[in-house]
Amino acid sequence: MEKGICIGIIGAGRIGRLHGENIINNVPNSDIRWVCDRYAENLGDWCSSIGVKNHSKDYRDVINDPDVEAVLICSSTNTHARFCIEAAQKGKHIFCEKPVDLDIERIKLVENAVEKAGVKLQVGFNRRYDHNFCRARKLIEEGKIGRPHVIKITSRDPEPPHAEYVKVSGGIFLDMSIHDFDMARFICGSEVKEVYAKGTVLIDEKIGKAGDVDTAAVLLAFENGAIGIIDNSRKAVYGYDQRIEAFGSDGCIEVANDFPNTAVLSNNEAVYRDKPKYFFLERYRQSYIDEIKSFVNCIVNDKKPEVTIKDGLNSLIIGLAAKKSWQEGKCIKI
Repeated sequence: MEKGICIGIIGAGRIGRLHGENIINNVPNSDIRWVCDRYAENLGDWCSSIGVKNHSKDYRDVINDPDVEAVLICSSTNTHARFCIEAAQKGKHIFCEKPVDLDIERIKLVENAVEKAGVKLQVGFNRRYDHNFCRARKLIEEGKIGRPHVIKITSRDPEPPHAEYVKVSGGIFLDMSIHDFDMARFICGSEVKEVYAKGTVLIDEKIGKAGDVDTAAVLLAFENGAIGIIDNSRKAVYGYDQRIEAFGSDGCIEVANDFPNTAVLSNNEAVYRDKPKYFFLERYRQSYIDEIKSFVNCIVNDKKPEVTIKDGLNSLIIGLAAKKSWQEGKCIKI
């Protein structure tokens, strides 16, 4: 049997464990050599359950192992840039969860380190691999709606995060909306040149006390002339609300929510169906598998990653502009 790509995972929280289990169960041509997490409980038990022999609290055990060819960085945001740079210097290919950092200059340092080392870096914008959004992008590329005029994105979580998380996350525009900024660029096929954002606290006062908002709307002006409209909420009582509409000169594409099933009950009282899939782990499960398959495929076939550090940087810039717009109450040019 051909030896697969040898992978190390740094960060074994919810997303790190998801990637680990996906690699073991769904990604051929890959093998997990190490899992590292300084704080994770029961790390050894979890590693044993998926057949990984090596685990550690020190990330350097991962990047210093000469057999490790690629590193998945799934640790806290404030460690991403440092781990990326050190991994690149050791010649490791890198998959980094978003954001690479919350500071533009630090992202540029990562970019320089990756280019100097000649390694690949893919950013974890998994929604680009969602089957619905991929179809919408393909139809737009084929010219099925003509020239894009308006891109509408609705993104609402089923439950708000704890205020303590909000304090370290960068806030709604850099933690939650950043996925939508990347998706807007992806769907429209154009970069953003202007941003105007409004936000308010309607769900949890603790989020406001932490210096953030829980309800927001963002208006984007694209370089190709299209307009983007994004609405975000930290709590939709009916479940995870993820919808897109792309309207153009020759047509319109709509992407609806994913549901656990397609059964619809109609009777003399009303028409009923189940709520949308509860949250991102359910809604985007296959996209998480497909993004890691894509990353491994880039290494095996020496291809450029489909989601690059430039995508991470440009989406962060939009997020910073949105945050500044909300704070200052004015449109921000990029």
